[in-house]
Amino acid sequence: MAPVLEITGDRFRAEGVWHDRTAMDDLRGAVERFPDRAAVVCRHTDGREPDRLTYAELAARVERLAAALVGLGVRRGDVVTLQLPNSWELVALCLACARVGAVAGPVATIMRRREVEFMTRLTGSPLYVGPAELRGHSFADMSAEVAAAVPTLRHRVLLGAAEAGRGDALDFDRDLFGRAWEREIEPGVLDAREAGPDDVAQVMFTSGTTGEPKGVMHSHNTLGALNRAQIEVLGLTSGEVTAMGSPTTLQAGYTWNFLMPLILGATAVQVDAWNPGLMLSIMEEEGVTFFYGPPPFLMDLIREQERSPRNLSALRSFATGSAPIPPVLVEQARDVLGCRLYALWGMTENGAVTVTRPEQPPMRAAESDGTPVPGMEVRIVGEETGLPVPPGATGLLQVRGASQCLGYYRREELYAESLTPDGWFDTGDLARDDGYGGIRIAGRVKDVISRGGVKIPVVEVEAALLRHPAIRDIAVVGIPDDRLGERACAVIVPDGVAPTLEDLRAHLTELDMAKQYWPERVEIVDTLPRTPSGKVQKFVLRDRLTAE
Repeated sequence: MAPVLEITGDRFRAEGVWHDRTAMDDLRGAVERFPDRAAVVCRHTDGREPDRLTYAELAARVERLAAALVGLGVRRGDVVTLQLPNSWELVALCLACARVGAVAGPVATIMRRREVEFMTRLTGSPLYVGPAELRGHSFADMSAEVAAAVPTLRHRVLLGAAEAGRGDALDFDRDLFGRAWEREIEPGVLDAREAGPDDVAQVMFTSGTTGEPKGVMHSHNTLGALNRAQIEVLGLTSGEVTAMGSPTTLQAGYTWNFLMPLILGATAVQVDAWNPGLMLSIMEEEGVTFFYGPPPFLMDLIREQERSPRNLSALRSFATGSAPIPPVLVEQARDVLGCRLYALWGMTENGAVTVTRPEQPPMRAAESDGTPVPGMEVRIVGEETGLPVPPGATGLLQVRGASQCLGYYRREELYAESLTPDGWFDTGDLARDDGYGGIRIAGRVKDVISRGGVKIPVVEVEAALLRHPAIRDIAVVGIPDDRLGERACAVIVPDGVAPTLEDLRAHLTELDMAKQYWPERVEIVDTLPRTPSGKVQKFVLRDRLTAE
């Protein structure tokens, strides 16, 4: 599990971007400063009463669950598979892993047997924790099948196992949280096992825009660096109340709505499923000040707020990324939600690497994907030369720095393929200088459409088409063509009456976009296939269109 790129950390410590702290250090710091402040507020879409834990209460639950992990035979360095919805249980178990030197292995609840079996087999996970049933899917049955196929998976703990009559698994409330495990272990065991700052803290599997998940390894230092950078550039404080639309089992949720508020000693509002109307009501009731969500979540909230306004006077900041932001969204975030919109770019491998800033004009969020955060460097190089491109030219985006991951779990060769000899990580994204000292994403290397030798700037075409009033969501993908190699197809989720190809051409004519970039086919769909973090899975669309 050693990283491909040896990271000594001397430079990052000298620069003050590595603090040599773990998540447990941050928890203890928050308990010392704000013992009675709400650490986690868990709201439920099924109408149950919210769960509210102070920092002191959260710390006590972490101790018990950490002792339970020891009792179940979890060893230092083991990956604990956590397939849970947003909840205090997920937060406490991630911290409990750090307390015993284990590795948190969050898995999104949309993943099914094929993915979960692949992940647990690769990591050799000894423990699976999930719900017995969630939104009509039996995780009890699925995890039993996975355990039968993965020899290392010795224990399954299910929320609601007893209620569901599952005697083949441990029940979370009865067998973990309801048992005084801390009295059953030797004194000092937890202190002896606790993780250090350079230990692997997390294995987070990529969400798979290419169809191939990889287990990204982060240490407590790399996660701390990326979260402190986010705090610094956006000027966030301990008084924040954070919320988001994405699950905590994805890197965005794990950082923005778990580790970041923990570092601040702020309050994190966790909601177990996406419902824009309910989310707005929760934001009003809890006084949410900061929200993170990809553009589709932002658009949902804007439409719902226009339909049924709530008091969002506490909301100041909304960070978004993973897709182009049309200027109208910046304006609607201000006029409808009453907040400032910030654009960012990042990956599971490194968190938010670039972010627009409060001191910049608000419309910068529609023009740029931000400037590098402290501790991170970016460069744009030619695909053929590997040398920096001239200003304004498009090239490969490469990054390195304090929040770069340690590598891919047990896939060292695959990670090595993404590194240059001097330590730059090839992101797979195309970018150009935004003209303001930052970057503008131009698409994925594998997302380039080559029409008769002309490279179509996919992201720019999508951003232009999103300005059409009849388009709610869009993806431009390449489809094979015998003569030209590829042609561009606009896959559209309409807002009302679906636009025709002629409508799109008229729209792009008004925007003065080169005809070579225009889509030559239109497909209308109800929804676009997306990863849990909101990124469009274009390989799914390409496969579907090619088959047709």
